[in-house]
Amino acid sequence: MKAMILAAGRGERMRPLTDHTPKPLLLVRGKPLIAWHVEALARGGFTRLVVNTAWLGEQISVYLSSQTSPHSNMDGGRVLSISYSHEGRDFGGALETAGGIARALPQLGGVFWVLAGDVFVPGFEFLQRDVDRFVAGNKLAHLWLVPNPNHNLKGDFGLSADGLALNLPANSEQPRYTFSTIALYRKALFDMPPPGNPQGLKAPLAPLLRRAMDNQQVSAQLYPGAWTDVGTPERLAELNQT
Repeated sequence: MKAMILAAGRGERMRPLTDHTPKPLLLVRGKPLIAWHVEALARGGFTRLVVNTAWLGEQISVYLSSQTSPHSNMDGGRVLSISYSHEGRDFGGALETAGGIARALPQLGGVFWVLAGDVFVPGFEFLQRDVDRFVAGNKLAHLWLVPNPNHNLKGDFGLSADGLALNLPANSEQPRYTFSTIALYRKALFDMPPPGNPQGLKAPLAPLLRRAMDNQQVSAQLYPGAWTDVGTPERLAELNQT
């Protein structure tokens, strides 16, 4: 079982902070954003990771290599295996979310976790029982949704009483929630010929999810804990003041 951390974005809204530092390496409470994810995954027993990179990607691989050495505490004493999908090196830039995941599929297996390297969710637990429940079902994806922050008040997706993610329009009278970026996926959601996206096609994730939701192939649940999309310098500063 592997997990993919999305770390290829340019971080335009975070400039000038991201002019020389990739967004996943920006410090939140004294620790790079991506380190929070690596540690949380390791605590759950998920130590085989794939990280995609583009903008200043070499900084990310150098940092993770140094922090997962035998002298580091990042992994809580567990042995980590981290591989990379270097989209910037191979294609000159990021492939968007679905394109990046499709590119990394040969490294990921049939079922895998995915989360963005630029969200802060310190209390989230990556649990084997969630994986087991997902594997036992027939859905293509299981999403964790969060209450809508001020910058996304209309939300992204709906949630049915029986746990299905809903492709609701923005003006729906039913509540919509924000996608946390944390999800379990099956490989079949991203299979696009030829395998591994060798041409580096850019593809967003939302259309794939909405199409699968229309076929009742996506489940979801609400995550009530602290969650922040660290998308602006102001949000980063606010996190570091608390």
